[in-house]
Amino acid sequence: MGSESRQRFDVLVIGGGPAGLAAAARAAECAVRVAIVDDNFSLGGQIWRRATEGPSPQAVRWTERLRAAGTTELCGLRVFDQPQPGVLLAEGADDIHELRYQKLIVATGARERFLPFPGWALPNVMGAGGLQAMVKSGLPIDRKRVVVAGTGPLLLAVAAYLREHGAEVLMICEQASRSSLARFGVALLRQPSKMVQGLRLRKALAGVPFATNSWPVNAQGGQVLESVTISREGKSETIACDYLACGFHLVPNTELASLLGCRIESGCVRVDDFQRTTLPEVFCAGEPTGIGGMELALVEGQIAGLAAAERAAEAGALFGERKKLRAFAQALDRAFRLRAELRQLASAATIVCRCEDVPYSRLSQYASWRAAKLQTRCGMGPCQGRICGPATQFLFEWNPDSVRPPIFPVRVESLAVTAGAAEPVHQEVTGGQG
Repeated sequence: MGSESRQRFDVLVIGGGPAGLAAAARAAECAVRVAIVDDNFSLGGQIWRRATEGPSPQAVRWTERLRAAGTTELCGLRVFDQPQPGVLLAEGADDIHELRYQKLIVATGARERFLPFPGWALPNVMGAGGLQAMVKSGLPIDRKRVVVAGTGPLLLAVAAYLREHGAEVLMICEQASRSSLARFGVALLRQPSKMVQGLRLRKALAGVPFATNSWPVNAQGGQVLESVTISREGKSETIACDYLACGFHLVPNTELASLLGCRIESGCVRVDDFQRTTLPEVFCAGEPTGIGGMELALVEGQIAGLAAAERAAEAGALFGERKKLRAFAQALDRAFRLRAELRQLASAATIVCRCEDVPYSRLSQYASWRAAKLQTRCGMGPCQGRICGPATQFLFEWNPDSVRPPIFPVRVESLAVTAGAAEPVHQEVTGGQG
């Protein structure tokens, strides 16, 4: 069995993205003992993922502040359980950490939402953000033909990044209507920084077709993706391509907050003005409280960090900026809300739960997530329902009934720490959404 360590902190931050970095830095600057935990081996989260061309200047600034304040960095650790209030267990490559805290800040970010359609499991059909991350990690994309599809501003950012790195972006397919995007454009006028970002993306994507009321309906290929058929303004069109980068906006990562006992409302963690959850010692910031983008995550993270360090007045000074950014987040949600037609994309044979090979036809027999999970094993594979859970929530309007530990696959020897067992066993078990 690997080594086991026990550490205690005044403020413990889970998540190393913008919200987590800002929270940890501001709390540590208040002279309290702070640690930040992330399952990646470097801080920055998905949005500031380490790239071959160097890290983001904003990421550098916040990381420098965090380190100057003496924050403990615990990277490469994945929190999987809370054996008792005030204690979290995290698994490393070959060790287990018992992390004790007085105040906890959950900043676990978000993930892409995938919707199943025939052919979506073919190799080279990837999440939009996932393909971008792979290119950042060295995947060659030069001269590859790419279709970007789904919904949300992430599509434009991904398309611009791929084009900058040599990809031939054939088309951007946005499921939202042109009228919805026009209303969203009005909201951008109240956010000058967002408007500047939009103009930069438009310039970077000059000449790339942008189709509204459009989405993928079928991906074709033998061993790998060869083409994708899209619905464009109600008409079918097939495009030969090497990659389909597809994502239907983002889903808040609320599993840890739910496991702790925080109240979840409409898929997001409920917080008060100081980012405090329904548990007095637990705060939450960033995308788990609602999808709002990097700027909002940074402000919420600062408020949470200052509030956890008992600097209420300093935290309150940021409320006005947060209010403006939340208005933009609400406009974002309205503009890119998924349309009902997308519920009809999957055929009876389309695999919805890819971990357990469960097709749409089997799932459609059940009235709830729990019933489907018990009868089909949907959501019980390695992804722990993180892909099929949001998909079935949209397709069938199901909601996960509970979250049970471990919230990630872990070694049995890691669970033995919770149970008090002595004999290590080298195999994996899963818990996840119940």
